[in-house]
Amino acid sequence: AAIHLSERHLLSLQDILDCCGFLEWTWYQVMKLWRETGDVVNQPRAARGCVCHLDHEDIDYLLQLVHDNPDYFLDELVHLTQTNHLISVHFTTIFNELDRAGMSHKKLKCIASE
Repeated sequence: AAIHLSERHLLSLQDILDCCGFLEWTWYQVMKLWRETGDVVNQPRAARGCVCHLDHEDIDYLLQLVHDNPDYFLDELVHLTQTNHLISVHFTTIFNELDRAGMSHKKLKCIASE
């Protein structure tokens, strides 16, 4: 709305800055983004690197490990996959794969209570 008020010369820049609580530098950054993208919010950049997925056997192995011992920490699961399945993955990949497989904190509590 502030951009439209400025473009139509309905309010002075100082009035807009006072009303929005922006610094002049911020205003010009927003205007630059508006002219370049048509939006005033930076779009999130794509994740760095490739998104790693484990194959079906490795996921089954992880699920079996978690089912056998739901108290494993992610770094322990990383170590076990490295030593037993000879794959090197980051703990975030293991977390994402367990999440994708439907493993939740609530499910882990249920498994632990069995």
